[in-house]
Amino acid sequence: MYYRKLVAIPALLLGTLSAEAQSLADAYNLSNLTVQGTARSMGFGNALGSVGADFSTLSVNPAGIGVYRSSEFTLTPSLRINGAEGQYIAGKTADNNVNFNINNFGMVFTSAPKGKRYERRSWKAVSFGFGMNRVADFNRRYSYNGVNNTSSATQAFESDANQYNTTDLDLPGYIGYQAYLLNQDTGNRWVTSVPFAGGINQMKNVRESGRINEYTLSLGGNYKERLMLGATVGLTDLRYRRRSLYTESLATGNNAPNPYGFNWFSYNQAVDLEGGGANLKIGAIYKITNFFRIGAAFHTPTIYGISDTYVPEVRSSHNNNLRVLDIGNELLAQNNFNYSFASPWRGILSATFIVKGLGFITADYEYVDYASMSYMYPEDYSYDESVMNSTISSTYQGTSNFRLGAEALLTKYFMARAGFGYYGNPYKVGGGDAQRMDFSAGLGFHFENFFTDVAVVHSRWQMVEQPYNIDFNYVYSGPSAMLPSAAIDLKSTNIAWTIGMKF
Repeated sequence: MYYRKLVAIPALLLGTLSAEAQSLADAYNLSNLTVQGTARSMGFGNALGSVGADFSTLSVNPAGIGVYRSSEFTLTPSLRINGAEGQYIAGKTADNNVNFNINNFGMVFTSAPKGKRYERRSWKAVSFGFGMNRVADFNRRYSYNGVNNTSSATQAFESDANQYNTTDLDLPGYIGYQAYLLNQDTGNRWVTSVPFAGGINQMKNVRESGRINEYTLSLGGNYKERLMLGATVGLTDLRYRRRSLYTESLATGNNAPNPYGFNWFSYNQAVDLEGGGANLKIGAIYKITNFFRIGAAFHTPTIYGISDTYVPEVRSSHNNNLRVLDIGNELLAQNNFNYSFASPWRGILSATFIVKGLGFITADYEYVDYASMSYMYPEDYSYDESVMNSTISSTYQGTSNFRLGAEALLTKYFMARAGFGYYGNPYKVGGGDAQRMDFSAGLGFHFENFFTDVAVVHSRWQMVEQPYNIDFNYVYSGPSAMLPSAAIDLKSTNIAWTIGMKF
C-alpha cells in the first residue's frame, strides 16, 4: 500500500528534507530536462530555438523543421563521464562513472518544390520527422560520510515509536523495533540503542541509472520564406533505478555507554520507476530579415503513467549478532504503486543573427514552472495527493534558463561551434542552490550528401541533502540537534558524435 512509501520510507529518507522527500526528488528528476540530441546542437549549447534544420529542434521548437530543404537521417552515440564530490561534516568522498548512450536517431522527409512550382506555391517546404532525442540522463553515483556525535538516523524510528506505536508495520517505529534499534527506558519511553554521543560513522552511497527518451512525430513547413510553423507530438519512455545504502557504525574511540551492544546498522533502499508519457509542442520562427530571425515555442506538460516499485532492507548488529529485515522474512514489504504525474509546462523565446558565409550567433530564453508539477494518485489516496502537491508548490518555483551559442563557418565544409547554458535554481526552500552551468564546443564537417559532427558539453552543479529527518518533539535519547547536511558537487562531460546523410 502506498501509505508505506509516503510515511514509513521517509523516516530515514535518504535524500531530502521533507517527509515526502523521495517523491519530491522524483518529481524534479522527471521534469529537469535538457535535450541531448545531435552533436551539432550540443556544440552551440542547444540554443536552437530559432536556428532550425537540426533534428534536436523537434524537441525544442518544432518550427525548426520548416527550415529543412532536403531529407535527412541522423544517428548520435555519446559517452558520458560523471563525477561527484560529497562533503559531510568533516568528511569528503569522490565518485566517478562512465556510460555509453544513444542520444539521438531520426529521419526527416522534406518536400521542397523547385523552379516554377516554387514560385507558384506559398508553402515553400513541408517536412515530416520522426525519431528519438534523449531528454534526461539519470546515470550518476555519489556518496558522503562523516563522524557525528549529535544525532542518529535511528532517532527517526524513536520519534515515530513514541508518537504512534511499534506494532503497526506501516510505521517506521515498527522497523526500528524489529531491527533491535529501539529499547525502552525506565519511563517506558522508546529510545535509540545507538550510542551516538560518543561518535558514530555515518555513510550514504547512491547509485542511479536510467533515462527519458522522447520519441517525436513532427510536422512543419515554410510559408513564403518568412514564417516557419511546426508541431511535435512527444511520446516519452521513462526508466529510472535508484539504489541507496545508509549505514551507521561505532566510530573509533567511542567510549559512550553502550548497554545494548550496538555495532552497526544499514538501511538499503531500491526504487524502480517505469512508465511513459505524452506531450505536445508547438512553435513558430519568423524571419524578420535575411540576417535576423526570432522564434517562440510552447511545451505542454508531459502526462506520465508510472509504475513504482520500492524494496527496503534493514540490517543491524548488536553484540555481533546479525538481524535482517527484508521482504524474504516478511518483516518488510515490497511496495508497488501505479500513479500519474504531470511535468511542468515550459515556454521558449529565441533569436538568431546570421552572417551569410560566416555563421551565426543565437540565444534562447526558457521559462519552466516547476511549481506546477503534480501527482495524480488513485481515489483512495486523495489526501496524500493533496499533501504532496501542496508540498511541491511550496518547495519549487519557476526558473529562467538561458542558452547562448555560435557557429563559425571556417571553410566551405568545416565549421566550429561554442555555447553556454545557465539553468536556474528550481527550489524556493531546501535543495541548496541547484543552478547548473553548461560549457560546450564542437566541430562539424558538412558535405553535399554526408555530414558528421562532434561536440563536448561540460556541466557543473551542486545539490544539498540531509540523510535523515527527525521530529525531536518525540525524542528522549538526547537534546534537539541541528541535523547535518551534505553538499555534493556534481559534474559531467558528454562527448557526442553525429553521423548523418542528406537525400
